[in-house]
Amino acid sequence: MPSDTSGIHINTKRRWLADAVELVSSMRFAISLLTLIAIASTIGTVLKQNEPMPNYVNQFGPFWFDIFSKLGLYSVYSTWWFLLIMAFLVTSTSLCVARNGPKMLSDMRNWRENVREQSLRNFRHKAEWTAAASPADLAARLETRIKDNGYRVKLVAKDDAILVTAKKGAANKLGYIFAHSAIIIICLGALLDSDMPIRFQQWFYGKTPFAGSGIIAQIPAQHRLSVNNPTFRGNTLIPEGASSSTAIIPQQSGVLIQDLPFTIKLNRFVIDYYSTGMPKLFASDVTVRDNETGKTFSSTIKVNEPLIYNGVAVYQSSFEDGGSKLKLTAWPMAGVADRTFEVAGEVNGSTPLRNAKENGKDNDYTVEWSGFRALNIENLKNNNNGSQDARAVNQNFNRQLADKLDAHLGSGAKTANSKDLKNVGPSVQYKLRDKTGQAHEFMNYMRPIQVDGAYVYLAGMRDQPDQPFRYLRIPADDEDSVAEWMRLRAALADPALRERAAQRYASHAMSDNRNAPADMREQLQKSAAKGLSLFAGSGEGDGRQSGFIAVSRFLERMPAQDQEKAADIFMKILNGSLWDLWQVARENAGLKPMPVDERHARFLQLATNALADTGFYQAPVYLQLHDFTEVKASVLQVTRSPGKKVVYFGCLLLVLGVFSMLYIRERRLWIWIRPRSADAVDGDSGSGSDGGSHALLAMSTQRKTLDFEREFETLKAQLTQQA
Repeated sequence: MPSDTSGIHINTKRRWLADAVELVSSMRFAISLLTLIAIASTIGTVLKQNEPMPNYVNQFGPFWFDIFSKLGLYSVYSTWWFLLIMAFLVTSTSLCVARNGPKMLSDMRNWRENVREQSLRNFRHKAEWTAAASPADLAARLETRIKDNGYRVKLVAKDDAILVTAKKGAANKLGYIFAHSAIIIICLGALLDSDMPIRFQQWFYGKTPFAGSGIIAQIPAQHRLSVNNPTFRGNTLIPEGASSSTAIIPQQSGVLIQDLPFTIKLNRFVIDYYSTGMPKLFASDVTVRDNETGKTFSSTIKVNEPLIYNGVAVYQSSFEDGGSKLKLTAWPMAGVADRTFEVAGEVNGSTPLRNAKENGKDNDYTVEWSGFRALNIENLKNNNNGSQDARAVNQNFNRQLADKLDAHLGSGAKTANSKDLKNVGPSVQYKLRDKTGQAHEFMNYMRPIQVDGAYVYLAGMRDQPDQPFRYLRIPADDEDSVAEWMRLRAALADPALRERAAQRYASHAMSDNRNAPADMREQLQKSAAKGLSLFAGSGEGDGRQSGFIAVSRFLERMPAQDQEKAADIFMKILNGSLWDLWQVARENAGLKPMPVDERHARFLQLATNALADTGFYQAPVYLQLHDFTEVKASVLQVTRSPGKKVVYFGCLLLVLGVFSMLYIRERRLWIWIRPRSADAVDGDSGSGSDGGSHALLAMSTQRKTLDFEREFETLKAQLTQQA
């Protein structure tokens, strides 16, 4: 009794194992796995992989960031569940090949010679005929004819008959084996080129990502990967004239440093543009030195033309600024001072800014230089709308410009019509950080840009990296500089100059109207002084109550029925007093008054709008670029991918397998030849002394097609002619 129970247990276990193998090796299981892999690959393609974690927090927010992080979507191809799916796919496909491959190979070699005459009569495609020749002679003739049609033929002697068996297209079964083996080979090749070898080193050799900052050569060994690392994919940024012998491999919590077996020196970076501003060609002229042998050679790395040396491929990936040298003039944006000072910096570096004053108080700032572009291609076709409201056009232009600026080029670089494009010149991007750590980001253009028929300097500012830039438009003066606007800004902040301007405005107004009451002059002077004070934001320390906002809030306190009339009078007084303020400021600087004409009136209008917008430009200085030395840097992708050739071989097998299954049709043919019966001989006057032969033809294929029908009819006609 115990032995019977043990036997039942063993049989149950074997049955369970057989069922599991049957499930894993089934077609539906493999298709399900391929569907999951396709979904995961789509996610990995749409969602950038292995980016710094703060990037994902900014993009998705804390809630979805945490969910996506738990699912491993930031590194899909190295998550445990993706690797498990790949392992099941390899196992499933391997079992398919192991179970069916030997059977298919055996069937390819099998002539299927154990058929019987009666079974051949049950085939759909069959034919019978008689011949005067003996079975042996007929079999020999039929063998020759069948071979002429590309079949392999074998004659098998039966008891009283001869069986002619033939086959063609047996390689169709190789297609199945090739296609399934290709999936296994491609998966193994992909595994070789994945980051599993790096993860293995992290698990067992204590390698950890480096999350700090410092000189690459001084980073400790636990953050570095050996030159013998079997597979890696990293990037290296090399400024012109500099060298690099390492690559950076990004990780979720930092970077790993990959030591290279050679040193690359960037001699020159070449970039050429189309008329639209898009790059036509960029390439790196480099010198490579083998770190082991000291051998050196020169090469040019272009897009799709990599440098391959010592098993490592170096691709041209992109380009960046390599530390351009910048010289700028700092113009005060607060207080009564208008004296400038020089500032120098280097892209990706920082510069202390100790001469800046904010609200009349010293405030130490640091300028963090984040970017420089020597070329900005913009589409300015729609920026000459003089009929629109100036501030509405300003906002529209700001939004278009900020939304479309490319990482290296201007927004117009992607515009199809090159006639509307214009190079608006260099620009500089930087962050201004105060001593508390708070920072705003700025982007200023070096040259004035024509907008609405007037030339203005664009000074952009934003609070967060994901926000568009808002642009202050400073009008260019007669010397194509910002000096006159800065002089007017400083004068507006000076109470003494505002008072003088109010007096001058009242005097000019009274001289034009000699019949006005005697106290009119004093009233005009007070109104002009009040308007300038409101517009300047006097008494409002943060400047948010300056410009047109302060004026509108002042007017809102008046009765509603008087506001429109009061606003008209107030703006006339403000415009006139601002003109006189400008002239007073020029007199203080020892300059002649500006002539009263349309051009300078237009300048004052633009200057007034810019002064009203300074409230959002939260910076103590405006940094104007006036000289630079551009330094380009090439970004190279460095890879070692031993699985590449394995994957190529797998792809070749896959192509061969698919073509074999689709375009090679297996056909089998049998002819059963036996002597004719005595009755048939008596009724056949033309028979020989041996009585002749009777032939039964049968033919089969895996897929019934019109081509097969035609082939059968053709063979049938050819073979029956041998009668």
